[in-house]
Amino acid sequence: MEQASFLRDRLLPIGTVLIALIALWYVFSAVLNAPFERDTAARAGGTIGFMELLPKTMAQERPVLPAPHQVFAELWDTTVNKAITSKRSLVYHAWVTLSATLLGFAMGALLGILLAIAIVHNRAMDRSLMPWVIASQTIPILAIAPMIIVVLNAIGISGLMPKALISTYLSFFPIVVGMVKGLRSPEQIQLDLMHTYNASPAQTFWKLRWPASMPYLFTSLKVAVAISLVGAIVGELPTGAVAGLGARLLAGSYYGQTVQIWAALFMAAGVAALLVIIVGIAHNLVLKRMGARA
Repeated sequence: MEQASFLRDRLLPIGTVLIALIALWYVFSAVLNAPFERDTAARAGGTIGFMELLPKTMAQERPVLPAPHQVFAELWDTTVNKAITSKRSLVYHAWVTLSATLLGFAMGALLGILLAIAIVHNRAMDRSLMPWVIASQTIPILAIAPMIIVVLNAIGISGLMPKALISTYLSFFPIVVGMVKGLRSPEQIQLDLMHTYNASPAQTFWKLRWPASMPYLFTSLKVAVAISLVGAIVGELPTGAVAGLGARLLAGSYYGQTVQIWAALFMAAGVAALLVIIVGIAHNLVLKRMGARA
């Protein structure tokens, strides 16, 4: 009974939406790739019928929009058929990007938590720092990323760190906002009770504010880890990197390899989904350890 309910309530809606998206993808692939085939036929002095046109739109070497089977074939070839140490392996490039992502995410999480604690416990910091934290996110990352890379290269810092700092810049903001909300989530009656027990500010923090902030923290971490991956990819674009998912996107755009571009995009989406799932598992484990009910 539970299995039937799971199939009806979860798999069926997800499967229906997925099939509809793939069908639309095929339709748009045919529509967008058809002009090239018609132009090719016209230059050859002839015309092309629909039954001949449709298969060709699904098998172009450099399509405007690759068909789903082309993208999945490229993903399979570059993840399963290539050694993970090969420069043509998406697993290799994903690891290069992931290393910068994890470092930037760790630094962003630490920075965000420390700033949130300072903002909650110091009114001057709240009034002076929080507006600047918000204003920092109004600067487009595509504008600031080249400046960060140029400045760091000028002082001899290159490689992993510039990309990690860009990830840090993007990821710390949701953590600051979430943690400030979480640390302020205890009600006044709970704070008054801690005061009645003559608890010190440190005891109030560790016994009340910190546990209360955990759901907010992990929700923010899910957003931050995904956006940290975006920062690492963006950080690879201005450097002309030869490794990483950003490098695959650049190479694909230089040579018109749209199938390669879409495969790299799907790989990035898969890595982001995996990171969010890992954070979600950690969330459940921490809350279970704290005694929360499922």
